[in-house]
Amino acid sequence: MSAAPDYYADSEDKEKALDLVEDEVLYAEAAPDRVIASRFGILGPLLSRLFASGVEARGIERVPENQRESKNAWNKSVNTVLTTIPVGVLAQSIFTLSFGNAVATILCFGALGGIATAFIATLGPITGLRTMVITRFSSGYFGGTIYSVLNILTQLGFSTTAVILGGQTLANINPGSLPLVVGIIIIGVCCLIPCFIGYNMVHVYERYAWIVTSVIMLFLWGLGGKAGYDINAQKPLEDTGRALSADILSFGGIVFGSFSGWAPVAADYNCRLPADTPTMRVFLLTFFGLFIPICFVEILGAALMTITDPVYITAFTNGSTGGLIAQVLSPWGHFGQFILVLLALSVIANNIPNTYSTGLSIQALGRPFAIIPRFFWVFIAFVVYTVAGVAGREHFSAILSNFLSILSYWTAFFIVIVAEEHFIFRRKNGPLGGYDLDAYDMPSKLPLGIAGILSMCFGIAGAVVGMSEMAGAAYGADLGFELAAAFSAVTYPLLRALEIKLIGR
Repeated sequence: MSAAPDYYADSEDKEKALDLVEDEVLYAEAAPDRVIASRFGILGPLLSRLFASGVEARGIERVPENQRESKNAWNKSVNTVLTTIPVGVLAQSIFTLSFGNAVATILCFGALGGIATAFIATLGPITGLRTMVITRFSSGYFGGTIYSVLNILTQLGFSTTAVILGGQTLANINPGSLPLVVGIIIIGVCCLIPCFIGYNMVHVYERYAWIVTSVIMLFLWGLGGKAGYDINAQKPLEDTGRALSADILSFGGIVFGSFSGWAPVAADYNCRLPADTPTMRVFLLTFFGLFIPICFVEILGAALMTITDPVYITAFTNGSTGGLIAQVLSPWGHFGQFILVLLALSVIANNIPNTYSTGLSIQALGRPFAIIPRFFWVFIAFVVYTVAGVAGREHFSAILSNFLSILSYWTAFFIVIVAEEHFIFRRKNGPLGGYDLDAYDMPSKLPLGIAGILSMCFGIAGAVVGMSEMAGAAYGADLGFELAAAFSAVTYPLLRALEIKLIGR
């Protein structure tokens, strides 16, 4: 870790104030439960009992090396779930791709998104920090706040689509008996409980949930095959020439977003691993923990759309993805309904990281938000996405398609900027020589963020240029995430080098 430059040697008062801030930060890192309890006066004893019962006190404070543990790492539960299926469904329902082209697109763009997200995950053990706090080392305190806002919207969007789909599936178990609104609320409450408790409960749930959901996915593959896959069913509907290329690139952006959407939270679940955890181990576990389950389930979604039986087509038309899955399981009668219940509840595994990280991202907005306990912001997030799910319950496919497309834009330039800061400026013999990890909450020791924010703006400009537009009957390709990444990749090193030369940090 490199030493931070001393900008306060000319002022004894400022140096004392800085020492006071450093002591407060270190104390919050070592004993966040005591800090929070002492902060809220008469509520202190209640909060202390809450933390003693197992509710996590730690928010965005850095995890000291002596409090790290080696038992938790990224796992596959978050993606072997119901919410991953609709992404594959979009290949045919929106972009009219044949099954072969859908599979190729999922594998190629998925690998790209998996690599990007796995890199971000490696920064957790290195820094002991949550993902949104890590952005402060490239884009400054204010720039990190901008990323936090984007991530809050991202995770709330993910959560909204999750509770809608889970609610749809519950409502389709026995049509007419359970209102969709009630199904959405049930899923939301189930997601809230482990997130309220915190980090360890999140990992415990995710460590085992994938076993059941993986078996269910195999059931769906088998039952779909019994109904009759026709991998050539979409061929007559598929575009050709430049229109086909546009469809592939646009769907590819959505697939990339389904992978890279985890990048803004990837370090959140690795920050308690020991600092000497092999980087390659974290990278590979994260990559395969994303790539295998997401591809497996998204390809399942694409395969289910090749079933040509009119009953299945009607089920999809009337009940969207939840209706189609209910029809696939219908030959098993009541046991199929039981499986559908488990499948609906599987979205909990997917939505837990969204809910948990939303609370952290709200804390990362700044100190006024950070002093509020993490579990309070988790509850606020639950209320927001549950209400949004109820309001948008009839427009699931449109919400999912548009949301994932936009998501891929900002995560692309976010990943590029963080990666270039790490490999160019924070490398061992680079201009900065490493991270001053004690300065994560000290704006005066962090970069001003001018380079990061300007590169972010260039990335947004690239996304706007790359967005697909309709001209008469011709559809343009959505190159938003590619150009967003390219524009930021070109501008950030130049601007950051200039910022370091002029300001020194």
